[in-house]
Amino acid sequence: MRTKDHQIESFKNKMKNRGRLLIQCPDQPGIVAAVSQFLFENGANIMESNQFSTNPEGGTFFIRIEFECQDLLERKSSLQENFAKIAETFSMEWKLTFVHDLKKTAIFVSKELHCLRELLWEWESGELITDISLVISNHTEAKELVESFGIPFVHIPMSKDNKRQAEEKQLQLLQEYEVETIILARYMQILSPDFVEAHPFKIINIHHSFLPAFVGARPYDRAYQRGVKIIGATSHYVTNELDEGPIIEQDIIRVDHRDHADDLKKTGRSIERSVLARAVKWHLQDRVIVYGNKTIVFN
Repeated sequence: MRTKDHQIESFKNKMKNRGRLLIQCPDQPGIVAAVSQFLFENGANIMESNQFSTNPEGGTFFIRIEFECQDLLERKSSLQENFAKIAETFSMEWKLTFVHDLKKTAIFVSKELHCLRELLWEWESGELITDISLVISNHTEAKELVESFGIPFVHIPMSKDNKRQAEEKQLQLLQEYEVETIILARYMQILSPDFVEAHPFKIINIHHSFLPAFVGARPYDRAYQRGVKIIGATSHYVTNELDEGPIIEQDIIRVDHRDHADDLKKTGRSIERSVLARAVKWHLQDRVIVYGNKTIVFN
């Protein structure tokens, strides 16, 4: 067995009894008590609990609970069925996930490979726990790198003339590999509405700007022309409004008048790598709840 396979099997075995519960609902008394009592009655031990209310009087309540429960995998169906009764009482939107079931991901990339390298390194080192099913690219620059990690690489050329056919092939591959999360690691193509709608809040992008500044293409060049003193990067869920999706993570670094556009790009790459990696980790760890066009991030 390869070292990476051993790491994954070891993680899955360690987490076979670990579950996560994410909830959002109208705020009212008794929510935490009811959820805690349910977990107690089912022999679950709460390992981590985070909560937030937009307003205790008429606001929205959010909670993320991670717990251990003996024989969890065998009891998945009964737990979900029984919790549905509590969810109905409090008008909850909820999700119960099982850490043993690793999320399958696909990485999309174009010519710039720095974000891809960061994700692959963190995956190889065991810091990014996921099943990277494949890497899809509209160029071939990443082929050798990806295949050196034993991950399937698929080259699908993209142009304005074949965009629809190329996306149909991409969607077919995502379905075949049962991909749950799509990571755009500097994939320099705008996804069609049909593609986005097929994966709501499952596509994570890295934008090389501190949004909402410099939306769209060539943000570093425009930042240089504007004479900015801070540059940044933003990771967000993709929606059909360009670079307007719910923001997961951001970071910045100071620059000055001595920095030209190429200097900004070079400096910005390090921020892009770290911001995307953190956003992906939090998504995979079920730490993100989408609320309108915002996110609640329990990091």
